[in-house]
Amino acid sequence: MKNLIVLACITLGFTAFAQSDAKAENLLNEVSSKIKSYKNISLDFKYELNNISENISQETRGDVVIEGEKYKLNILGVTRIYDGKTLYTISPEDEEVTISSNNTEDESTITPSEMLSFYEDGYTFKMDIVQNVKGRKIQYVKLLPMDTNSEIKHVLLGIDATTKHIYNLIEVGKNGTKTTLTVNSFKTDEPISKTLFTFDKSKYSDYFINKID
Repeated sequence: MKNLIVLACITLGFTAFAQSDAKAENLLNEVSSKIKSYKNISLDFKYELNNISENISQETRGDVVIEGEKYKLNILGVTRIYDGKTLYTISPEDEEVTISSNNTEDESTITPSEMLSFYEDGYTFKMDIVQNVKGRKIQYVKLLPMDTNSEIKHVLLGIDATTKHIYNLIEVGKNGTKTTLTVNSFKTDEPISKTLFTFDKSKYSDYFINKID
């Protein structure tokens, strides 16, 4: 689930690093400026996890709406709502709501509001290959963790060269696990409900409420 949360969420910022490629830095700055200009972002995405040696293959779809630090994420039948202060994880299958003041499950978890700013700390980057995907020019940037003990071997961030929007993110682990998040729909500044990021307890009166300090 850790890798799923790491890859199941999206928005962007940027800070330059020593030893990073200047062209990659400029491109990420362009993407950052574009993303920061939007009031909100709505995404539909596909998530894939594969490990050939362990015979693991998983594919699912999800969606997320992000506004600043707030977000509402739906994936694998679970809804996560973060109102800027409290995280609500709603599991209809378990009839349980987990309430936490933390926006992460652990220190290495990347949240939706951090997804495309995760490399601000601990990564160097360089330009990688260019691919033509259904007529779209996708420029990849390769991110390398500075921490030699990191479980991540490298991350590839695919950027649409025309729109400067993120197309996909590929994380390759040292254990052979490859996780890929591909954006199917990228919408910005959509009209959203004022209560979208508000947890309505009355809707879950029959659920077990699990509060974590």
